[in-house]
Amino acid sequence: MTLLLTAAPADAMTGGYVALGDSYSSGVGSGSESGSCLQSPTAYPGLWNAAHHPSSYRMVACSGAKTTDVNANQLSALSSSTGLVSITIGGNDVGFSNIMTTCVLYSEADCIAAVNKAETYANANLANLLNVTYNGIRSHAPNAQVVVLSYPVFYQLGVWYCVGLSENSRKKIDEGINLVDNITKTTAASHGFTFADVRSVFVGHQLCSGDKWLHSLNYSDLTESYHPTATGQSSGYLPVFSAAVK
Repeated sequence: MTLLLTAAPADAMTGGYVALGDSYSSGVGSGSESGSCLQSPTAYPGLWNAAHHPSSYRMVACSGAKTTDVNANQLSALSSSTGLVSITIGGNDVGFSNIMTTCVLYSEADCIAAVNKAETYANANLANLLNVTYNGIRSHAPNAQVVVLSYPVFYQLGVWYCVGLSENSRKKIDEGINLVDNITKTTAASHGFTFADVRSVFVGHQLCSGDKWLHSLNYSDLTESYHPTATGQSSGYLPVFSAAVK
């Protein structure tokens, strides 16, 4: 059972803001990425910082990060004075990148099998992995508001003219993302963290929608594939995050 700490959250304006997590928080795909972690000022943390000017701001989210990477390399950015923490994490733990590679390069059956394997792993392990990371966040930043953001569901379904993956593959990928998001939501709530769900705001802006806020497969830049565009960050993630911050 997780012990909830109920200390009053510090104010980000005086306590500072730290952005943790993976590529969805570092800003891969939003442009102007730099450094080994591919951090961008046009990701939602940088945009929120520019709009609100907290007393301090640290971006330590890193492309490719798993929960273990957050634990080892990012938690040291937090302190008892930290007022606000944001994080996206878990997708790399269940193998998002490998799943999408399999689904693009191999058969529908291979795609569905890859998602099934990831779902089995997520059901057995993801909550425990998140618990360790969330406990680490709380122990390092006992007074902060912690906002955990979801991943967008990738595909708009039922679109006959959408090229690429089969409808069954797209449906299965969406199912897997929803599972990860739902496990994350439940686990975040058990720690008293705020869950900021971007899924609904991305509806109508998914792949196959005709007005997408996500990069489709790009063979010339595989890293940015399936990540939010600059608009996905500014019109998708940013307003959801801003509404969640107390």
